[in-house]
Amino acid sequence: MGDVFIRHIELLGYEKRFFPSQHYVYMFLVKWNDLSEKLVYRRFTEIYEFHKALKEMFPIESGDINMENRIIPHLPAPKWFDGQRSTQNRQGTLSEYCYALVNLPHKISRCLHVVNFFKVRPDDMNPVTDSQIKKPEVFLLPKDAKKNPSDITGPIVLQTYRAIADYEKSSTSEMALKAGDMVDVVEKSESGWWFCQLKNKRGWVPAAYLEPMDGPDESEEQEPNYAGEQYIVQKSYTAVEEDELTLEEGDTIEVIHKLLDGWWVVRKDETTGYYPSMYLQKSGDANTPGKSELRNRRAPPRRSTIRNAKSIHKQSRKQISQETYRRNSKKYIQSRRNMKGNFQNKANVILEKNEQEENKPKAQPAVPPRPSKDLILNRCTESTRRKIL
Repeated sequence: MGDVFIRHIELLGYEKRFFPSQHYVYMFLVKWNDLSEKLVYRRFTEIYEFHKALKEMFPIESGDINMENRIIPHLPAPKWFDGQRSTQNRQGTLSEYCYALVNLPHKISRCLHVVNFFKVRPDDMNPVTDSQIKKPEVFLLPKDAKKNPSDITGPIVLQTYRAIADYEKSSTSEMALKAGDMVDVVEKSESGWWFCQLKNKRGWVPAAYLEPMDGPDESEEQEPNYAGEQYIVQKSYTAVEEDELTLEEGDTIEVIHKLLDGWWVVRKDETTGYYPSMYLQKSGDANTPGKSELRNRRAPPRRSTIRNAKSIHKQSRKQISQETYRRNSKKYIQSRRNMKGNFQNKANVILEKNEQEENKPKAQPAVPPRPSKDLILNRCTESTRRKIL
């Protein structure tokens, strides 16, 4: 197997900690060449010391000999006192720095100094906490700001969810849960796998195992769209439950309801059913390594398959039956057909009228009667009259 190296570093945000004293650490999601993803925490002072050492290792590329040869990105020195404002404002610079760092020549981006700095440490897995002091406050970057770091406007506080049942993890990137656990959601993926943290544990959790605190339903969930969006099946799946669909790779379907648990309601002809969203790709979208990597994971479990689920809410989650989806889909498809038929009939009527008008014999102009000799003599010139007489 080849050397270990980093494929991508994404700044997720920062965390305000209160033990052993108040301080701030940045949260990085590090993606490695073995397709694993690890969450690491680094203070800015650590990052700056790492940066200084990197410049010393590569004096030409850092511009120490000739500034024109510099390719290692700049990083401002830490302030005498780093508060929340400076921590927040520095996120754009750090995002750009990490992007540039990973894209440097391999002798720099894949050197041991870089690899070792971003490797998971024991305190990343088990950060020092104290139950007598309030838990750390987490602030995430807005999603749009990750694409354009210069547009960072402010932090996003993490949402807290409750586990409705025990969950046993099946891979090292996942996190086990006990019913009643309160987790902070770091990232909500359309796949139905959410990246969460619970005290000193972090990992991917099926969204179906989590419920919001203020009610059983998800306020972010979209309403059904019976017009449908066209998607292409990128991975085959055989239905396990009665309300699921079996589809083959390459099939074209319409997504009519996007649900946050990662199981979308799709329509194939007039048949509807659930299908894992992680195996679908919007028609016209380009395939990316990240999407291909995601499809290698297993589909998340559905809430209907969870045993011994215990909710704190009196009302159960609203769920639309497949019969309702099918009935509304048929109505929409029929109305679409009728509309298409009406347009076709109108087009045929217009075409027939045009053809009839074209086939009608065109009226010929009337030929005026020939003038009499007396009329000509009265109206002609003197020279003409002499020629006639």
